[in-house]
Amino acid sequence: MSRQALLEIEIPELPLYRRGKVRETFELGDRLLMVATDRLSAFDVVLPTGIPDKGIVLTQLSRFWFEWFGQRIRSHYVTTDLSGLPAAVQRHRAELEGRSMIVRRAERIDVECVARGYLSGSAWAEYRESGTVAGERLPQGLVESDRLPEPIFTPAVKAQSGHDRNISFVELVDLVGKELAAELRDQTLAIYQAAERYALERGVIIADTKLEFGWIDGELAVIDELLTPDSSRFWDAERYAPGRAHPSFDKQFVRDWLAACGWNREPPGPALPDDVVEATRRRYVEAYERLTGQELRLPGEE
Repeated sequence: MSRQALLEIEIPELPLYRRGKVRETFELGDRLLMVATDRLSAFDVVLPTGIPDKGIVLTQLSRFWFEWFGQRIRSHYVTTDLSGLPAAVQRHRAELEGRSMIVRRAERIDVECVARGYLSGSAWAEYRESGTVAGERLPQGLVESDRLPEPIFTPAVKAQSGHDRNISFVELVDLVGKELAAELRDQTLAIYQAAERYALERGVIIADTKLEFGWIDGELAVIDELLTPDSSRFWDAERYAPGRAHPSFDKQFVRDWLAACGWNREPPGPALPDDVVEATRRRYVEAYERLTGQELRLPGEE
């Protein structure tokens, strides 16, 4: 493989604000520098093998969506132009280029806001067992991957195990209050529906997506990433048929390989073979190129 995965970013000149499973975020005065590495997590474990250019796809696809929505949504996005970084940081420019985003600081709301247009994943598992999703009853007789009559909002919170736990809207109201719960629901569904219409015209189904919100200057704003393969389930519209699972343009290929190799889902995770890495990289890049209509331009390429 010609390109190596970038698993860690170190910028000694900037204080580290937060290190996540995929992103490193650094202090940048009144703003933050959010850098997406090529790390990949599966079943809440960061794997020792990264996916080359994954962080570039995540950053550039988020940038595309933030700019596509423009003034229709408030977000933390400022720019991916790094020319204004402090002179002392410019020596890291080659590593940062393409995978970095300057964002506004926000007070994060600790709720995962999920919009679902299709019955898949944990939603399908719950429906199959109880006929509900996030505690809300759905029509009888739905099958796996069915398009729902209307998109639904299924908030989630982190359980003590670190996994997301779906909660009902009533539970969300108890957590954040009635007014904010309604605003989170309405904004999440509006963003999903606009993006889903756009993507479908380009042959991509957005089965579901996860958004995060925070407060910026007293206003609700979308933060973190937006409509990427790490936060969304993308399907090929030409191959769609209800009644079965569908391959996604994301790390599902890795999850399937991990399930087949017998790993017990406890750290450390196993190293990935080259063919799995390359196949996963192709899925991420295809998601970007199909949704944006542009070839992924890597740093240093003409």
